[in-house]
Amino acid sequence: MPKVNFQFEDGNVVSVEVVKGSNLLETARNANVAIDAPCSGNGACGKCRVRYISGDLASKKTIHISDEEYNEGWRLSCVSTVEGDVTVEVPDIASAYKSRMKMADLGSKQEVEIFENAKKNIEETGIAMENTMQLIQVSMDEPSLDDTMPDNERFTRALQDVTGMERIRLPYTTLRKLPDVLRESNFQVQCVIGKSANSIFVYDIMPSGEEVIVGGLAIDIGTTSVAALLIDMMTGKILAKASGGNGQIRFGADVINRIIESTKPGGKKRLQKAVIDETINPMIDEMCRGIGFRKDRIYRMCVASNTTMNHLFAGISADYLRQEPYIPAFFKTNSFFASDLGIHVNKDAHIIMAPNVGSYVGGDITAGTLVTMLWNKPEFSLFIDLGTNGELVFGNNEFMMCCACSAGPAFEGGDISCGMRATDGAIEACKIDPETMEPTYSIIGDEGQKPVGLCGSGIIDVISELFRCGIISPKGKFIREGKRIRHDQYGMGSYVLAFEEDAASVKDVEITEADIDNFIRAKGAIFSAIRTMLASVDFDISMIEQVYVAGGIGSGINMENAVRIGMFPDIPIEKFYYIGNSSLSGAYTMLLSTEAEKKTYELASNMTYLELSTVPTYMDEFVACCFLPHTDSTLFPSFY
Repeated sequence: MPKVNFQFEDGNVVSVEVVKGSNLLETARNANVAIDAPCSGNGACGKCRVRYISGDLASKKTIHISDEEYNEGWRLSCVSTVEGDVTVEVPDIASAYKSRMKMADLGSKQEVEIFENAKKNIEETGIAMENTMQLIQVSMDEPSLDDTMPDNERFTRALQDVTGMERIRLPYTTLRKLPDVLRESNFQVQCVIGKSANSIFVYDIMPSGEEVIVGGLAIDIGTTSVAALLIDMMTGKILAKASGGNGQIRFGADVINRIIESTKPGGKKRLQKAVIDETINPMIDEMCRGIGFRKDRIYRMCVASNTTMNHLFAGISADYLRQEPYIPAFFKTNSFFASDLGIHVNKDAHIIMAPNVGSYVGGDITAGTLVTMLWNKPEFSLFIDLGTNGELVFGNNEFMMCCACSAGPAFEGGDISCGMRATDGAIEACKIDPETMEPTYSIIGDEGQKPVGLCGSGIIDVISELFRCGIISPKGKFIREGKRIRHDQYGMGSYVLAFEEDAASVKDVEITEADIDNFIRAKGAIFSAIRTMLASVDFDISMIEQVYVAGGIGSGINMENAVRIGMFPDIPIEKFYYIGNSSLSGAYTMLLSTEAEKKTYELASNMTYLELSTVPTYMDEFVACCFLPHTDSTLFPSFY
């Protein structure tokens, strides 16, 4: 059988045997080699590049690879087939989209402030930051020939006396430990319990006197990125924080491509494995290793994710989400445990799922809505979560409605030739001199970090600056010339932010007319959704009093630039608030507070879901938005 060798710039090599005629991208996926393929191998995005080194590789020429690049060995893996032994190089930029895991510095006030504020704001409404987890001390008489009561009954009776609860649930994992722990501790023990209205569940048992932290895990599963918090359930203290790319990214950048992949033989298992075994479990392992915490002492989890990610995380068919009438397997469920899904925590850990509202408005939005506090304010507020799907909530303390639009992965770097997640090497902010057209930018990472690509906030800035400086037209076409502006053999223009010699990349960091067009459609989807949702309740933009913007697209969004390009409504800038990863903040508060968890379910049940595809005027609104800033510039009086 032919062998494929994937070489990396750090010198590592992954080798795998395949059947002759195998697709190179599929081979990479099966070998867990990260190659960025936002279009899931449809040949549309041109980002799954590898460099051919040697061997027998059949590869079609495409418009995404220039003649010069083709001669240098560059190929698209999705249109390449293995005909014999092959060696290819996987460039760093191919895996930049699925970046390595990042551990947060909790000494940084910025890293924990958003969670502390969320907790404080919710407490001020009268919601208690308390949960059902407790650490209980239990003492028992030692058995004797005169007292031969079995260990489980002895322990259960003692726990009944301490708690006053009649029904005690002792799972197998705890019962298995019970005999040894009782005798090691002279029948003086402590146990981790979960207390419900009519029963107690015993998660763990250990000797009295042993220092124990009752751990909890909050996770935001995004289509592109995953973030997690490890917390002390008793105090709410954040013990560790981590983030990284969703391992499912190699199966496509958007949920539709993921769903299609899940329908193939073994697809559901592959996608579940990608997010759990390749993403979440390594994140848990790394967080626990970093602080010396035992994984089996994580007793509860809260997961916030969109409706599709919920299904794929659980290994449940999501296929009916994309087929009319768009019915999910569940909106809310209380039936998942860590042992069911293979999560590296206590086997009996209960998994709380933030509730979904619609097929494309999920638990990430309901959890985010909780921490925006718009449900507790009389002012009309708009909540926007920028991700692969753009989700919106509008309302106040009397009503809330929500909708979702298919923005595509542009806000997180997908569908952009040099796009990447907001991680080391990403340009996150940019200014352009209107005379010289020279850029000045800031890069995520240590001092001296060279640019690799553009993250979402950087893309917004670059396009806004190109438009402000008169370098591109309202259609996104280049109308000025200079050393940083060039055209390829097909006449497509591009603007170079960093030439190859100044970049930490295998090529220039540039933004093309195709990139700008993709982003204009993404921003158009957001603004048209806002206009359509407001019109459905006879509101207009002037009635918006606050706008909360969430999403991990950079350290923050330049709101003025976002308005200038027609992504957000033209209202006073001081009314905009960037709130970061509100999904993770919401998951944190749901995990810590049983009342906050119940409140999130209440919010979900009270939201009115608007299916934009059923609104006749939506497509007209969308088409009108696919210009900079809009076909009707009077909607943006502050700039035009």
